[in-house]
Amino acid sequence: MIGKLEEPAVNQSPEFHLACACDCACWMGHCLTKCCRRDVEEDDVDECRDHVEFASKNVHLITTIVSWEAKVSESIKDGKIVVANFSAQWCSPCKKIAPVYIQLADKYPSMICLTVDVDGLPEFSNSWGVTATPTFFFLKDGRQIDKLIGSNKLELQRKTAAVSKLLR
Repeated sequence: MIGKLEEPAVNQSPEFHLACACDCACWMGHCLTKCCRRDVEEDDVDECRDHVEFASKNVHLITTIVSWEAKVSESIKDGKIVVANFSAQWCSPCKKIAPVYIQLADKYPSMICLTVDVDGLPEFSNSWGVTATPTFFFLKDGRQIDKLIGSNKLELQRKTAAVSKLLR
């Protein structure tokens, strides 16, 4: 037994903590799966080493429809663009593009960047017509203005830069 998962620090949002308190265990705080606090076994650490972070300070992990609705409402109220990444922890292209997505979220903090685990919210993902991962949706005023299917780094950068100009 390595230890128990700890409560989030006072300044951490609950959504950030959900990205770390997952059902596959944590390796140095980096995990991707659904939340279900439990003890971390040593064997679990090895299987997490290949994982990449899908959430960060500027990328919010969406685990419920309520949290999705809250972020979209916030974007409408504040006049912000939402970039939503529908992905899966087992998906190699999702792992490949995740660090790029986090960098873009840091570069464009005026956007609200979200990550939705399609396995955690399958019906919700289906309602958005997600048939491949990753799929990125760009929303303005709660409505889709663009979409990208796949892990094309240059195309994600181009589309993100283009929609950021709508904020000015």
